[in-house]
Amino acid sequence: MIPDVAEFVRQHVSGFETLRLFDYVTVRAMVAALFAFVITIIFGRRVIVWLFRNRYRDVSEDALTADASSKRGTPTMGGVLMLGAATAAYVLFGRLSNPFGWMALSAFLYFGVVGLVDDIRKVRAGRSRGGLSERAKWIAQIAYAVVFAVVYLHPSLSPFPPGFASQFFVPFLKIPVGNLGWYYGLFAVFVILAITNAVNLTDGLDGLAVVPAISTAAVYAVFAYIIGNKFQAEYLQFEYIPGTEELAVLCSAACGAGLGFLWFNAYPAEVFMGDTGALALGGLLSTTALLLKQELLFVLVGGVFVVEVGSSLIQGKIGEAIAGRRLMYRAPLHLSFRHLGVAEPRVVIRFWIVSIILALAGLLTIKVR
Repeated sequence: MIPDVAEFVRQHVSGFETLRLFDYVTVRAMVAALFAFVITIIFGRRVIVWLFRNRYRDVSEDALTADASSKRGTPTMGGVLMLGAATAAYVLFGRLSNPFGWMALSAFLYFGVVGLVDDIRKVRAGRSRGGLSERAKWIAQIAYAVVFAVVYLHPSLSPFPPGFASQFFVPFLKIPVGNLGWYYGLFAVFVILAITNAVNLTDGLDGLAVVPAISTAAVYAVFAYIIGNKFQAEYLQFEYIPGTEELAVLCSAACGAGLGFLWFNAYPAEVFMGDTGALALGGLLSTTALLLKQELLFVLVGGVFVVEVGSSLIQGKIGEAIAGRRLMYRAPLHLSFRHLGVAEPRVVIRFWIVSIILALAGLLTIKVR
């Protein structure tokens, strides 16, 4: 068993009895969020300057965005701020022996690294299409998703009780609707790929993706606390899954880091998260949804991401491929609003409002069971 940092300090250094407060998940989650926020604020300016001086700047050449040229040259790969701050917060305040935390953290870091490689290649090539090829990105994502699914379902590797991993739950129902067996692995792969790429696709305007990601992570943090607390789970009639409460700490750390990043990413953005941040957030949200058995909840609380990726699929797969014409002005949806002349800050803030409303609706489902 690897002890968490607070427990280690408490056991080996006298005078730290007050660290007993860190036995409470709620305390550790709030402190992790505050710590990640402060770290992001402290190091944000330095990281931005370093990225700019080393020419890690945006190379957007997307003709669909009306003002892409005005943003070209803005430092990118700012997602490393969120990765570093959230990871440090979880290492300090999470229980490092918890398998649920490690599985979600591994996705956060893995997809962040994939995005980082993609961003670096784009910058060095000097064009937005100079990153990893679509094939390479899909292979990298599918490889992780398959490994995750195997660990998730394997009797000796899974963090779940025997026979529980393949149970399928739907919102509003107290008990699972069925056992999918190994087919659940295919479902897990789909969830990871769908959510991760939906978050990445939404990252198109200043601050557009980070607030919906924060609101979604916050909802999952609440669900993680409830599902991992025996008394709360029984009272609210959730299936109790011991150990998932640590996901509340990691999600809270991501929320704090996301808010800190928003300080610099709000319009006009001083730095972009790039694929580094977008893929990392998508990986975290997708695996957290799977580990909490709340995958379908994402359709509601992550509705902004669902609509964004849905609009792109409708445009590309139905409109252009089948109908032979565009069904919308532009895709994803936020580009349609920009095409109509709606100011970028107004589009972004309205998407934020919708995401917060959806998050509140998701929290209401806690009592509707």
